[in-house]
This record gives sequence, structure tokens and C-alpha cells, in this order.
Amino acid sequence: MQVIRGEEPSSGRSFTGAARRSQIIAATIETIAELGYSQASFARIAERAGLSSTRLISYHFAGKDELMGAAVAEVYGHIGQFMAERMAGATCARDALRTYITALAGYIADNRPRMRAMMEIFLNFRGEDGASDSYDAGDDNDAIGHVQRILRDGQRSGEFRDFDTFVMAATVQRSLDGLPFLLETRPDLDLAACAEELVTLFDLATRSGP
Repeated sequence: MQVIRGEEPSSGRSFTGAARRSQIIAATIETIAELGYSQASFARIAERAGLSSTRLISYHFAGKDELMGAAVAEVYGHIGQFMAERMAGATCARDALRTYITALAGYIADNRPRMRAMMEIFLNFRGEDGASDSYDAGDDNDAIGHVQRILRDGQRSGEFRDFDTFVMAATVQRSLDGLPFLLETRPDLDLAACAEELVTLFDLATRSGP
């Protein structure tokens, strides 16, 4: 999904404009998470953001396509920062794989409104041409590629056995991508316990020795 950043009319208003954009994006995510995508009209988003008119949304965003793109980019950015901080302390490939699984499951558990909004956008948003513009193959490939690099490092170090790193990385990522959907049918699901099961599963599937 391409996120188009509009320019502010003057540099003197850039800080205020950026703050207003962030306010609108946050209200968009909260509105979708609470009411669902179909009910997240500009009027309801403006009301949640405390704006006097929907024209203030239109001033900062060219339309709903751009606003949805900005909302997805905001959540992706938040996830990326969260994961980078936690992955920084990994000491080896096995530790990195465990950390990736537990950290992402933990993020999903602690940020359910954000994840619900993302799920609503992915399932319901269609661009002006009718295509599902919320799905970005580049973002998906980046996530799988990150896991694949961990697996390759483990194979080089002898921690992991020989296997197809793409297939394994995609399986790891899809197991985690499915957690927000499971929460919709099992809201009491213990994601920490799920993460530990996934860690055990993929540790057994990847490690080179007994």
C-alpha cells in the first residue's frame, strides 16, 4: 500500500499539521477497532478526534484511500519499532527465533484494538479501483524475509538443520498472523501460552540436534 504524504502549506504550520494528522490517524484506528470498518465514516472519525468538521480530515488526506494507508502505515511502524527494540538483545539464532515469536505474540496481546483495526481494514477496504489495496506484498515479504534471515543464520551456525528457509519462515509468520483472527472467536485466548507452544513447535522443527 502506498502512503501519500501531503505537504503542509507553510513550514510554520508543519508541526501543527503533523500533530493533526496523527490525531486523525489515531481516531481512525480507534473508530475502526470499536465500530468496524463499515461504520467508520469521516463523521464518526471527526467526532472521536474532536474535530469541528470532516473538512479537516479532507484537508490532511486526499480521501479514504490515503487515510486507510496512513492508518496501516502507523500500525506497521509501531510494530516495527517494538520488534526492533526486543530483537536487539538476541544472542543467537535460536534465541532470535524465540524472541521474534514471543515478542510479536506479546504485541498482539497488548494491542488488541490496533490489531482489530488492521484486520477490519484488510478484510473490508477496497480502493477506488475495487482492489484490496490494504494488502502490501512488500510488507509481507519483509516480514517473512526477516524470519528467513534468522533461519539462515541458524543454519550457518549449525543451530538449525537443513530445510527450506522460505517455507519455514512463511509458516512461522502465518502462525503469528493468524492470532488476531483467533482472538475474534476466542477473546480469552492466552497468547503467552500460545507463543510458548509455537516456540516449542518451531524449535523442534528447526534445531539440528536432539
